[in-house]
Parts: sequence; structure tokens; C-alpha cells
Amino acid sequence: MEESNNSSEKGFLLLGFSDEPQLERILFVIILLFYILNILGNTAIILVSCLAPKLHTPMYFFLSNLSCVDICFTTSVAPQLLVTMNKKEKNMSYGGCVAQLYVAMGLGSSECILLAVMAYDRYAAVCWPLQYTTIMHPQLCASLASVAWLSGLITSLIQCSLTVQLPLCGHRKLDHIFCEVPVLIKLACVDTTFNEIELFVASVIFLIVPMSLILVSYGFITKAVLRIKSAKGRWKAFGTCSSHLIVVIIFYGTIIFMYLQPAKSSSKKQGKFVSLFYTIVTPLLNPIIYTLRNKDVKGALRTLVMRNVLVSENI
Repeated sequence: MEESNNSSEKGFLLLGFSDEPQLERILFVIILLFYILNILGNTAIILVSCLAPKLHTPMYFFLSNLSCVDICFTTSVAPQLLVTMNKKEKNMSYGGCVAQLYVAMGLGSSECILLAVMAYDRYAAVCWPLQYTTIMHPQLCASLASVAWLSGLITSLIQCSLTVQLPLCGHRKLDHIFCEVPVLIKLACVDTTFNEIELFVASVIFLIVPMSLILVSYGFITKAVLRIKSAKGRWKAFGTCSSHLIVVIIFYGTIIFMYLQPAKSSSKKQGKFVSLFYTIVTPLLNPIIYTLRNKDVKGALRTLVMRNVLVSENI
């Protein structure tokens, strides 16, 4: 019993990249830079989506929700990781680890559903343009966004509650960059078959099913776009959807690699870099892709900036 309680009393050692000090210092700078850009970029998208009347559409409503999820998701991982990387002792409290486990799992799951919702929105916009405003009415948009957030909360409560009940028998070393369900399951000193099956089922529901729906929706979108006679119209439709598809491929690809690959098929270092990618890098791609590839967002940002400049000059 004393060994079982050891982890909860002393917390964990979050090893991260501590075995390679030089790499750790480089990654510290990169992660800090990416985190700052992530906060600034996604906050800008939320503000411009709220303040620019031209962007009061379902697409930007869901995009602002995605930006909010990305900010919270990265914040649940990056600050603790930066603190741990910047000190010799890699200690992390048990309570901090559990909190991170619940929050990261919930937000990651919500993003999986939200990306599928955004794909449905693009399908309705391209395949049913005349009925689009009727189909994607404000009540439906609010309901779909609520489902995304609540589904993440529910799966987090179930999956993480089952994980934290596993006895660790004094094992404290987490050879990873943050507290994640697959890593804690591997640390347990009892049979974890039930937990692994439950995690696999949850992964299918939140990864395979949404991605399959996204691919089907984009199949219909491609078919509809190819029927457009105007070359300019085809390029505009492809441009609107390609940015979302890029985010989808990168986000789902990295998480599927982490959650659905057999534990023995990849090294721990690969797992760390993959987790680093979908927690730190991918959330930054959202503002980059949607601003650099989107004329509406760039135009709205310029308008808001010029308006603020004029107001400040008048004052």
C-alpha cells in the first residue's frame, strides 16, 4: 500500500527530453516561440470573427470555437512543459498531472468532433449553396458546437477516471512530455486490458469515425466542385476547403499515430515528438492557414487594425 501511494504523495518525474540537454534547450526556445504565436494568432481569429460583421457566418463561428480549443489545449501542456524543461529537477505534482490529464484529453477529444462539424459545414456550403443558410441556422450551429465541447468533457471524465484508479506501485518516471492516458496506462503495475480496450473504443469513436465522415464529406465536395463550370469558381471552392483539409490531415494523422499504433511499434522518442506536434505545432497551423490562405480574414484584420489606428490618432 505504501508503494502504491508513493506516486500520489511525491508526484511524477516528467523526463521529456532530459536525456539530451542540448536538444532540450533548442526545443525550449521553439516551444516558447510556438506557444506565444499560437496565443496571438488564435486570439486574433477569435477577435476578428466576433468584431467583423462580414465574418458572422457558421464557418467563422466554428473557426473561433476551434481557436478557443487550440488555445486551451496548448495551454494545458506548454507552460508545464516549459517549466519542467527549464529546471534540473523534473518534478510534477500528482494533482497537476491528473488535472493536465483531464483537461488535455477533454480538449483534444472536442477538437476531433469540432473538425468533423467544420467538414459538415463546408459540405453544406459547397453542395447545397442555395439552402446553406437554412440548413446551418444559428440554433444548429450552437447545438453542434455544444455537442463537440460536451462530448470531450464526457469522454475525459470516463477515460481519465478509469486511468487514475490504476495502481502505479511507486512508479514515478513518466518518459514523456506531458501526462497522457496511454503513458499512464503503460506505467500501471496491474493488468490493463480493460483500460486498453476502452481507450481503443474511445479512439475509434473520436478519431476513426470523425475522420471517415470528413473524408466522405470531402468526397461529395470534390464531386460538386468538379461540376462547377467556372474555373474561378472551382478554385475558390477548393481554396475554401483545402485549408480545413490540411489541418485535418495533420491533426488526425499525428494523434492516430500515437493512440492507435501498437505500443511496441514505435520508440518513446518518436511518441514524444508526435505528441509535441499535435499539442504545440498543429494548434499554430490553424491561425497561419486561415489567415495566410483566406482573403476574408486578412481583409477583416486590415480593416480592424486601420480602424483602431484612426481611433487612436483622433484621441
